[in-house]
Amino acid sequence: MSPKSHLREHMEKIFYPESVAVVGATKVPGTVPHDIIHNILKADFQGIVYPVSPKEKFIAGAKCYKYIVDIDDPIDLAIIVFPSSVADMALEQCGNKGVKSVIIISAGFREVGGKGIEKEQKILEIADKYDINFIGPNCLGVINTDPKSMLNASFARKMPEEGTIGFLSQSGALCTAVLDYAQAKHIGFSKFISFGNKADINEIDLLRYLKDDPKTKVILMYLEEVSKGRELMDVAREIIKDTGKPILAIKSGRTDEGASAAASHTGSLAGSDLVTDAAFKQAGIIRCNNIEEMFNKAIAMAYQPMPKSNNIAIITNAGGPGVLTTDAAIHEGLELAKFSDQTTAVFKKYLPKTANIKNPVDVIGDARADRYKVALSQALKDVNVDGAFVILTPQSMTDIDTIATEIVNVAEQYDKPLYASFMGEADVASGIDILQRNKIPHYSLPESMCKSFATAYKFENHKLNEIDRTELYNDVDKESARKIIDDAIKKGKKILPENEADRVLETYGIPVPERKLVTSAEEAAKVAVDIGFPVVLKIMSEDITHKFDVKGVVIDLHTEKETKDAYESIMHHVTKFRPDAKIDGILVEKMVPKGQEVILGIKRDPAFGPFIMYGLGGIFVEVFKDVSFRVAPIDKNVASEIIEETKSSKMLHGTRGIEPADVDALQNTLIRLGQLAVDCPQIKELDINPLIVLEKGKGCFVADANIML
Repeated sequence: MSPKSHLREHMEKIFYPESVAVVGATKVPGTVPHDIIHNILKADFQGIVYPVSPKEKFIAGAKCYKYIVDIDDPIDLAIIVFPSSVADMALEQCGNKGVKSVIIISAGFREVGGKGIEKEQKILEIADKYDINFIGPNCLGVINTDPKSMLNASFARKMPEEGTIGFLSQSGALCTAVLDYAQAKHIGFSKFISFGNKADINEIDLLRYLKDDPKTKVILMYLEEVSKGRELMDVAREIIKDTGKPILAIKSGRTDEGASAAASHTGSLAGSDLVTDAAFKQAGIIRCNNIEEMFNKAIAMAYQPMPKSNNIAIITNAGGPGVLTTDAAIHEGLELAKFSDQTTAVFKKYLPKTANIKNPVDVIGDARADRYKVALSQALKDVNVDGAFVILTPQSMTDIDTIATEIVNVAEQYDKPLYASFMGEADVASGIDILQRNKIPHYSLPESMCKSFATAYKFENHKLNEIDRTELYNDVDKESARKIIDDAIKKGKKILPENEADRVLETYGIPVPERKLVTSAEEAAKVAVDIGFPVVLKIMSEDITHKFDVKGVVIDLHTEKETKDAYESIMHHVTKFRPDAKIDGILVEKMVPKGQEVILGIKRDPAFGPFIMYGLGGIFVEVFKDVSFRVAPIDKNVASEIIEETKSSKMLHGTRGIEPADVDALQNTLIRLGQLAVDCPQIKELDINPLIVLEKGKGCFVADANIML
């Protein structure tokens, strides 16, 4: 990785260079080198352009230089478009010239594997040698619409409009589609960056740059891989906390096709995509499923004031769409505002008697611009309203363009968000164009409009909580836990025996019932008497992960005879089902009273590190998959969130004969488990299934634990 001590300074030269050298330029139209230099010149770049080409004397009226070192003047930015086979030599010459900021467009590096990986390593070594920072390789390039620069250092077809949205993408091909989509809707950008293989400058560096960019109001990202998940979370929190800029992201690779099956419940339920969801949520990043959803939400935040509440007014010229929008709004957690008496009086005076003056307001099918103006202005003036949706269906008497213009005029008078949905396509196209050119968020479907408003409201009004590390426990015995685990690893164990797993949990204050490992039926009966009935017997074997599958568990034993019989039964069945298993003995354990069964787990993600799982426990965990995830460590707020996200959480609060459970004890156990996950990286996966949560005030206990190393 090249040095980043001067990164901010070098990135500033990438976006605001006074001189640019296109290294590998050609005259051949339709080629990447030609189109890049053509785009720079066509965009009215506010600096000097130097084509570098060993074969040409002039390109587009500009003198060519055989090598970049032949240019007498200093160069702020070099754009390398030579093939990957010679890109390293071009970068070496940039170093000799003293160029510190580079964009490497060329493909044929890590993305093709084999020799490409070696080529990428070579350019990293050169960059490190000369203190160069670069974007790429294998990228579309960089665009800056700021009039002070007007740089289109890319091979995109057109320069986008100026705007307040910063866009980062790992995929160059996606960038071209996004630019075309945005152009059709008059969506502008502040900075538009394709960073390709992110061999040097990555999404975290670019996010930090956009954080301080006064031209950027909203940040969008498309990622194909997350390599530094924790750092990404930290920088996202920093941006949101310090600037209030929303970050919206698409992360591809949502499925885990081809992944090997994990041995634990946590492993089988927690695909990397679910962890990404949890991590983004914790960091305040708004995850989107596709480009349309991303831009639907982005324009709401970039164009209009952020909502102060979820109280909205709906203005429509058709009853059906008004009802559809109402349903969608309520589904998204919005509220229909109750109009003041003054607003109602104005509606009665100026709208037809046949109009519906309650929310949603129906101005009737023959409504022209004057009715829309009255309804919209008065609704936005109402103190009970903090946002408005305008719906239009094209009818024979509807003056679409005039209404669109009136909507624009009204929006300028109020500091409240206003979104529009002109339903249809051909007839309403000119009206939509007026709205989009004037930065009124437009949605083809009311459902998208409601979802975008709800996203903006939640972002603006839901505080991003930092983890309160003072809530972490200081009574844990980290050294003892690590010793138990390290001793097991030295002995070659892949799975901790349950009695050792229980000891690890105990060192972190996680409540475990009294128990003892035995190797005979007589010993089992004696221990059961000492512990006190009822007891549970469990097979102990590193080779057996799921004990119930081999009839290796017998519960609710009340006598010495039952205990002896259970011991013999377990040994018989385990020998029958798993004759190859090495058996350490049978665990005699105090039976936990009946309560609500939940599952807790730990796993590790390559990008985000340790995370915890919580959900409905027992035998149905993989049937209902009612689970939730968070990156560790967590505090009480996050512990509460992870519990409440599950559908089964309602049972914990008491329902139909079920007493409220000890949620406080459950939260404390989750926090302690998060600490264990962070402190003991030797733990690959951990399951507590079930954890029995007793009635409020009575705590919770581990009924079964499984730790993989």
